[in-house]
Amino acid sequence: MRPAIRAATRGSVLARRQTELVLARLRGREFVAELTAVEVQAAGDLAPDTLPEAMAGEGWFSSALERSLATGDAELAVHSAKDLPSRLAAGMGVAAYLPRADPRDAVVTADGAPWRRLPSRARVATGSPRRAAQLMSVRPDLSIVPIRGNVDTRLERLAEGAADAVVVALAGLERLGRAAGAQPLDPYRECTPAPAQGAIAVEARRGSDAWVFVESIDDPATRLCCETERAVLAHLGGGCRLPLGVLAETVAGERVRLTAAFLPGSGPGVGLRRRTSEGPAGEALQLAAEMARALR
Repeated sequence: MRPAIRAATRGSVLARRQTELVLARLRGREFVAELTAVEVQAAGDLAPDTLPEAMAGEGWFSSALERSLATGDAELAVHSAKDLPSRLAAGMGVAAYLPRADPRDAVVTADGAPWRRLPSRARVATGSPRRAAQLMSVRPDLSIVPIRGNVDTRLERLAEGAADAVVVALAGLERLGRAAGAQPLDPYRECTPAPAQGAIAVEARRGSDAWVFVESIDDPATRLCCETERAVLAHLGGGCRLPLGVLAETVAGERVRLTAAFLPGSGPGVGLRRRTSEGPAGEALQLAAEMARALR
């Protein structure tokens, strides 16, 4: 009898949409009889009022999904790749990355005006130290206000007047059909995205039947870039709260260009370090290690 495969997912509209994108790629293959989604509540979802600065450590949006693999409640876990901890649980790995969507961050303003023309002291909402540091390095006159919640919640807060603008991942807006009016940020001079932002990662137990099945949909170019970016994060010893932006891109299919922005100090936007380097694709992990050393 062919086995059924269950994919653990968070319950937000975006998480369910991303899981459906994974299942759509797997359906029709002969290996399984049934593919289903299993909703799991992550720690970050159970504590919606916890301020971003109080969310210490890693795994706020991924640990519960990983536990479902460990307990046998699911065979796969579907993550926004940027939410993955720098090191996965023992025996687990990313079996597949779907082709990456646009990795850039974007600003949505309350009145649709260009974000670069926001007045001094305009309130820009973000829960990300990375985004806050980079925006403040470009516009130190802005006022950063913390915000939590999924994409829909953040856009609702913006409409209610909680801020003059909000910063979110462009890929999430596009997957939800809400990218109209979003203003992408320049990843080289304004806001370098989080490691693996825009990618969907499918985690599984290494060597399992589910792993063998899912690895057939892996996108090699996305894997190369995401693993390179995650390697920079791992070398710096941080999680998703680390004020690090890093973007890897393939050049002519044979080289990798790495762009990074890092705030090692405590001042908002003060001392922000930007670096760019390039090397052979086969030496991408070495390039990541060198980038981490340069950023420290």
